[in-house]
Amino acid sequence: MTQLPVISGDDFVRAMDRIGFLWERTNGSHMILVGPGGRTLSVPRHRELGRGLLRKLIRDAGLSREEFMELLR
Repeated sequence: MTQLPVISGDDFVRAMDRIGFLWERTNGSHMILVGPGGRTLSVPRHRELGRGLLRKLIRDAGLSREEFMELLR
């Protein structure tokens, strides 16, 4: 199992854009994304996302860790 990289909220949003998640609105310091099937993600606009939070966002997006790593390439 590969270790997740330290990425920003903006980097995460760019990766999700590749699989069809669209920015819907910004609420405070969080970006709200809506994806295929109506999945909604609330992504903080932090410089660095903690690894635990990143794991949760990946899981909520319906992706495996390996699928997410491919999106970052």
